Amino acid sequence: MVLTGSARSAQIRAAALELFTRLGYEATTMADIGTAVGMRGPSLYKHVTSKQDVLAQIMTGTMEALLASHRAAVATTEEPVERLRRATEAHVRYHARHRQEAFVGNREIRSLVQPHRGRVLELRAEYERCFRDLIEAGIRAGVFEVASSRLASYAILDLGMGVAVWFRADGELTEDAVVWQYSQFALRIVNAH
Repeated sequence: MVLTGSARSAQIRAAALELFTRLGYEATTMADIGTAVGMRGPSLYKHVTSKQDVLAQIMTGTMEALLASHRAAVATTEEPVERLRRATEAHVRYHARHRQEAFVGNREIRSLVQPHRGRVLELRAEYERCFRDLIEAGIRAGVFEVASSRLASYAILDLGMGVAVWFRADGELTEDAVVWQYSQFALRIVNAH
């Protein structure tokens, strides 16, 4: 099978993601990535400029996907409780379905250098701000009671990120059950009523 440039680049990112998850960024070499996709040095470098760029693409893509998922989840309602419930469900569902991306995104931020690190941190701050804005809207509407919207947003985000560590599609709980229960936890964190 002949792959197009973009398909080959996606294959390289997928192989790198698996290796970064299993071995860690520092222990993974470009040769490892090349071997995983059946390519050698010069051919590999036609598709990616460096291991750092591959990591940056993975982490930036993860944050952009989370932001898009969040925006889609809250787009059809203005009601604060429903918006937070839907945002939390999208957050948890993403982490249940994209465990490797979540793992690498949380663990390998330390391996990113500028300007990539700055960009990913900006996207993370924007994502957290989305949750904080939802919580503050609920406080203003009188349906949430919480002392710190920032701490509440951190708690909800951390809760959801943990799903990537333990969730298994073939486990005791279905994805839908976990998503629903975590959305209820989020509403309890903000004392929704």
